[in-house]
Amino acid sequence: MAEMNGRPVSRHILGLRVDVLDYPGLVEDLLGLVRSGARGRVCVANVHMVLTACDDPVFRKLVNESSFVTPDGVPLVWGLKLLGEKSASRVYGPRLMECLLAAAEEEKIAVGLYGSTPTVIELLKNRLRERYPQLNLAYSYSPPFRSLTTAEEDEITFRIGQAGVRLLFIGLGCPKQEIWMAKNEERINAVLLGVGAAFDFLSGNKAQAPEWLQKAGLEWLFRLICEPRRLTRRYLHNPRFVWLFLKQFWLFRRNRRAKVDKEK
Repeated sequence: MAEMNGRPVSRHILGLRVDVLDYPGLVEDLLGLVRSGARGRVCVANVHMVLTACDDPVFRKLVNESSFVTPDGVPLVWGLKLLGEKSASRVYGPRLMECLLAAAEEEKIAVGLYGSTPTVIELLKNRLRERYPQLNLAYSYSPPFRSLTTAEEDEITFRIGQAGVRLLFIGLGCPKQEIWMAKNEERINAVLLGVGAAFDFLSGNKAQAPEWLQKAGLEWLFRLICEPRRLTRRYLHNPRFVWLFLKQFWLFRRNRRAKVDKEK
């Protein structure tokens, strides 16, 4: 993992902090938090999150204040590279979750699942028991699709703590999961990870895009074909991201040239 003064190197893409990370370094950093009994909050960023943050300063602030922001979307990796971070690589939510589950099984770390639907949660639990037979899956819950009462929120955070969960994976989707993590970070003594669609992918409920489409930055197209009604509105904003980033990149190049000229 690229680091500077003990923190990951990062760039801001349309105002959202995105860290330069890799799987081994990030997993070790998160395990370090777990071993020391510390809390943490991890956001996995894609174009949708960047645009949401661009339009909502409150949301942007809470994501920027998280422990780590991974470049989950390939366009963000490209963006980091264009902004000078040539070592940037993708840290994909489902893959990160797999890496941490394997480490949690080996180190006997209690993990929890929060989000999605009851059906997906059950599918996921069954898959995880098959793949990680020694995993301590201490907690799982699919909340109702409505605002929770204060009493319900208190009960959920109490149950998570009572179960001894130290790694909590949250699959509520953006921006709901990021808001939930920021709200409950101080109430839950665990590392919280908002992994979005990872629950659907790892449970087998939804198909992942082929590797070659992911590397080409076309995972969004595969998902759009699979779920046109749900995702069309989201992906209609992709051209807006390209336009706004090109403006940022033009300013970056202009400022860099001006700095070089000044130093001559």
